[in-house]
Amino acid sequence: MRRHRTKFRTGLRRKNQRGIVITLVAVFMLGVVGAMAALSIDVVTIYTARSEAQLAADAAALAAARVLANSGATSDTTGTVLANVETATTGLATTVAIQVAEQNQVGGAYLTSANITAVIFAGTPPTNPTVTVSVQVTNLPTFFARIWGAKFLTVGASATAEAYNPSGAKAATGTTTPVAPICVKPWLLPNIDPVLGTGNPIFDPTSGAIVNTALVNQSWPSASNTSGLRSRTATMAPMPGRYYGGAIDAADFPAPTQALPACSTGFTSYQLAVAGCVPQPIACGAGATIKIDTGFYASRTGSRNGDTVQAAECLIHYNGAAGDTDSIDTTVVPNPPFEFLGGNQNPVASAIDKDVMVSDSLVTIPVYDSAAGGPPGGATVTVIGFLQVFLNPQSTTMPLPSPPAPGTNEIPVTIINMAGCGTGASGTPILGNGASPVAVRLISP
Repeated sequence: MRRHRTKFRTGLRRKNQRGIVITLVAVFMLGVVGAMAALSIDVVTIYTARSEAQLAADAAALAAARVLANSGATSDTTGTVLANVETATTGLATTVAIQVAEQNQVGGAYLTSANITAVIFAGTPPTNPTVTVSVQVTNLPTFFARIWGAKFLTVGASATAEAYNPSGAKAATGTTTPVAPICVKPWLLPNIDPVLGTGNPIFDPTSGAIVNTALVNQSWPSASNTSGLRSRTATMAPMPGRYYGGAIDAADFPAPTQALPACSTGFTSYQLAVAGCVPQPIACGAGATIKIDTGFYASRTGSRNGDTVQAAECLIHYNGAAGDTDSIDTTVVPNPPFEFLGGNQNPVASAIDKDVMVSDSLVTIPVYDSAAGGPPGGATVTVIGFLQVFLNPQSTTMPLPSPPAPGTNEIPVTIINMAGCGTGASGTPILGNGASPVAVRLISP
């Protein structure tokens, strides 16, 4: 009987012990699961904040590089303009970088200028300047890590962006990667200096090197070239600053159908390619051929020049009065680097009379290898570079009759950037940042 009772009591104790162990394990597992949940929150918070910091750094670096690209610095192989950017307008690029970064949140809080730990500029070669932006947040709150006394964590990221101009790439590396901007205007310029005139090329036709970097900030009409930007028919010999109309077709300059300005109603396909954005990238370099318009041109105003002026006026928001269009801000010294002033017809109301980074008056024009033939004598030409020019640069009344009259229409322009590929450029073109021939891209890993 005692033995039976003893066995019964022993078994009961064992059952009680098992119950206690299960309870302890449950409590312990609850703590472990809770700790793991808290730890996972910290880990997710850190990784999310790190990604947000990287996005902010990327955006800020690209914005600052775009300042460099639009400044004209990349078209000066001597580095003089780049030095001016670094000493005179680094503040602008830095300000833009900070403003863009401040539009981003890291860890649920918007960044401030105190979170931008570095904005570093470099340029080797001068045609390819870079900007590095570093972002750091030191007060990211923690959850689980507080048990070790760590109430805040530090997260950071950096990004390097480049304003790439192929003109100096061959001299530096022996190779040239071409570029392929979009929104290129169907105006094929011969490789003849439009300011100094015949006998002076814009680019070395093989390497793409800029022959005369002093062309930046030069305009035509000029003392040597009394005509502004105007057309030549395919049977006429090339002349400085005179373009051949590109073929408006699916392969080269497809007429845009979207995001067209209201003033383009009733325009011809050619005029739509001028007033709107041709979505087809136009590449330069080896094999970058493009067709000229050798057929009959059905004009809307009586001439291609008249059509061009009418479409250009629509593009740059010219409404018949001085100050309508954007202009180059001549109060900025030195100049270049360029800044642009919003005109009173600028579609962005907040940009009127303010310095702006981009403008509809900034357009890109392809330059073809005129030394290798081309009009007259053939239907195709090889694109060896681009000029980025500012239309109607002083924002005065266009020196044109209204309505446009045949043979008297031309547009004054100022050269902002030059990007040469030459026939030696090969490989996959860099698409860059849209219409500018100076590509802006991230180069950091």
